[in-house]
Amino acid sequence: MSTDAPLVIAIDTSTTATKAIIVDPEGNVLASARRELQLKTPQMSYFEQDPLEWWTSTNESVGEAVAALKPSDRDRIAAMGMTHQRETFAPFDIEGNPLRDGLTWMDGRAAKEVANIGNPAIHALSGKPPATALAIYKLAWLKKHEPDSLRLADKIVEVHGYLTFKLTGKWVTSVGAADSLGMLDIAAQDFDPGLMIIGGVKREQLSDLVKPGDVMGEIDPTISREWGLKQTIPLVAGVGDGQAAGVGTAAVAPDTMYLNLGTGVVGGVHGSEYGYGSVYRTLVAGIPDWYDFELNLDSGAWLAQWFREKLGDAELAGAPDPELEAAAAKIPAGSRGLVTLPYWNGVAAPHWDARARGAMIGWRGNHDGPTMYRSILESIAMEMRYSLEQLEVETGIKVTEARAMGGGTRSPLWRQIMTDALGMPLVTCEAEEVSAMGAAVMAMSVTGVHGPADVAHYAEKMVRLDDTSYPDQTNYETYGELSQIHREVYPALRKINKQIHKFVKHHPE
Repeated sequence: MSTDAPLVIAIDTSTTATKAIIVDPEGNVLASARRELQLKTPQMSYFEQDPLEWWTSTNESVGEAVAALKPSDRDRIAAMGMTHQRETFAPFDIEGNPLRDGLTWMDGRAAKEVANIGNPAIHALSGKPPATALAIYKLAWLKKHEPDSLRLADKIVEVHGYLTFKLTGKWVTSVGAADSLGMLDIAAQDFDPGLMIIGGVKREQLSDLVKPGDVMGEIDPTISREWGLKQTIPLVAGVGDGQAAGVGTAAVAPDTMYLNLGTGVVGGVHGSEYGYGSVYRTLVAGIPDWYDFELNLDSGAWLAQWFREKLGDAELAGAPDPELEAAAAKIPAGSRGLVTLPYWNGVAAPHWDARARGAMIGWRGNHDGPTMYRSILESIAMEMRYSLEQLEVETGIKVTEARAMGGGTRSPLWRQIMTDALGMPLVTCEAEEVSAMGAAVMAMSVTGVHGPADVAHYAEKMVRLDDTSYPDQTNYETYGELSQIHREVYPALRKINKQIHKFVKHHPE
C-alpha cells in the first residue's frame, strides 16, 4: 500500500475505557491510546458513569494516538469513525451539559418496569426481548422516579449521539447506535411514537438519524487542530460495539458468527431481512440496511474471574491462574457430571429472566475447585450452544464458523471448550481492539481506497485473521449429551427461583 494512502481514526468508548486507534487500508494499527472510565455504583444494581468522561477520554486518547504519528502520517488522516457501549444514555441540557450521570447497560434498577411494561408488541417493534439492559425500561424508571431529569432535558441520547455533538456541534447519530435505546421501530429504522411515550421522551429530545457508514458532519476544526491535524476530518456514523465487532472480525457472511468472549458472551450473525425471535435480539448492522441477530449471555469472563477472586488463589486477586487452568484442562469434558447454571446476574439469552439465579447440581466427593471452574466455563458454552441452535431454527441461518475475540480467547482452555461445544472452527483476529477496528473499517469505506463504499467489502480487505481452534468430535458429542441435561435445569428451578426472590425481599442479600 502506498505511503500516501489514507489513514482513519477510530474510537471505541466501551464500559471500562475509551480506546483510540489509527489504521491504514490494510488493517495495520499505526498508533493507539486509551483512557480508563470510572463506573459508579451508588447502590445495589445501579451502574452509572459521568458523561463528561466519555468526551474527555475520547479527546485525550485521540490526541495521544495522533501525536504518536509522524507528521507526514498525520496529514494522511482522512476520516474518523466510532463505536460505543450500547444501551448507555444520559439527559443533556441545551448546551450539551449532562443533567445527571448516565445509566449504563449494566444498570439493573428497572427490573420492575421490565416485568410490568415489557410485552410482545415492544419486542416486535424494537427487535429486543424485554431486559433490564434496554434503555427504554430505564427511561420508564426515570419517568416515574426522576421525572425532572427527562422533562428538563433538551436531548436524551446514547454515547454515540453525545460524542457526535461534542465533535461536530450537531445532535446527529447513527440508526445503528440509537437502536440500543429500545425506542426504534427497527424495521422502519425510525423512532416509534408509541415507544417514545413509554420512555417518556419526545421526538425533539432525540438526535437526528443517519445510516451507519454515512458522514454525519465534519469535526470541529478547533478540536482537530488541538490534535495536531490541519485538514478537514469527516465523522462517519458507526454502530454499537457488538455490531462493530461483527464488522471488525469480517464476520459479514450470514454463515459466519462473531463471538465475543468478554465480560458477558455475545454472538451474532448478519441477515438482510428483518426478523425477531425468542432467544436473540435484532439490531441495525454496520452493513447498511442489514441486521444483526444477536445472542447476549450475561455470563462470561466476569464469572470466571468471580471464581478466581472468591475461591481461587488469593494472592492472584482474580488474575488468570495458569495452575488452575492446567488442572481444569485435565478434567474430562462434562466435569464429571457437575452441571452449572451460570445465572449469577440473572439471564439474558436464552430465557430473558433478570430474577433467575445461578445453581450447581450433581456434586460428588470427587469434585474439587478445578472441577467447579471447568463446569462454570462449560456452562457458558452450553448456554451459547443452546441459544445458537434456537437462533438457527428461528432464522433459518446455519452457522459454520465463529470469529472470536475478547479476553476469554486468551484462555486456551475456555477457547477449546467453546470450540468443542459449538462444533465449529473458532478463528481469532489479529487486532486487539476488534470493535474499534469495525469502526475503522466503516470510516475507511468513505475514502474510496478499496473502491466504492461497501462496508462488507472493506471488512474483507482490512481484517486480518490469526489462530484457528478446531473441535474435537468426541468432546462435541459429550457436550451434546450435557446440553440436553443443562437445558432442563432452568425450567426445573423456575418456581424455586421465584420463591427465593420473595424470600430475599424480607431477608435482604
